[in-house]
Amino acid sequence: MKRTEPAPGIFFVEGPASNWIIVRDGSGFMLIDGGYPADRELVLDSVRQLGLDPADAKAMLITHGHVDHTGSAAYFSRTFGTPILCSPEELAHVQGKEKHQVTFGQVLVRAWRPRVFRWMVHVIKAKALQAEPATGAQAWDEDQLRALPGQPQAILLPGHTPGNVALLLPHAGAIAVGDTFVSGHPISTQSGPQMLHRMYHADPEAALAAARSLRTFQANVILPGHGPALQMPLPEAIAELRS
Repeated sequence: MKRTEPAPGIFFVEGPASNWIIVRDGSGFMLIDGGYPADRELVLDSVRQLGLDPADAKAMLITHGHVDHTGSAAYFSRTFGTPILCSPEELAHVQGKEKHQVTFGQVLVRAWRPRVFRWMVHVIKAKALQAEPATGAQAWDEDQLRALPGQPQAILLPGHTPGNVALLLPHAGAIAVGDTFVSGHPISTQSGPQMLHRMYHADPEAALAAARSLRTFQANVILPGHGPALQMPLPEAIAELRS
């Protein structure tokens, strides 16, 4: 686990294979995403290391319903009563009523590649196959988001999943892009702005178009779901995006 503060009050945590974010201001703190199920203790520790109590989280916002981003959500909801919030379009996915996830078969046919095999082993160890859906998750609205630390603004970007979003944190000049695009991944040999492998997207063409649409937004700190934070203008990152 590696924690940095790429913008004031924005704490970016790189977990073993997936990232999460702690946003803190004078009103309290919230989380964006929650790693794999086996990352739960790391998520809790990352909050406590900032002198914060996990029970005080105002909310956990979910960029999309994949198990490497929702792994701590059910625990926070059940244990602390933390509101788990996502886009209305992603709610059924986060609640476990729908599934928009890379299949075991898609991975298995590529497992002869060493990077894919190592990633597959990590996913199993990270308890992805035992992930608990956040059945108590709720769909956010704009008023709820504005009342949260950092006053996040949701940008709907369907393609990776039907209700995938990026979360703009305007006061910090930062954007949490989840898996809309990333800066690295265990099966990738590249670093820098890039799309995930096609197998991870529900609709690869729509995912790419959605990512490219971010060129009209302004942020200088980019917080991806995989790989390190990027300190560069968002339009520049999109111009460099590898697909």
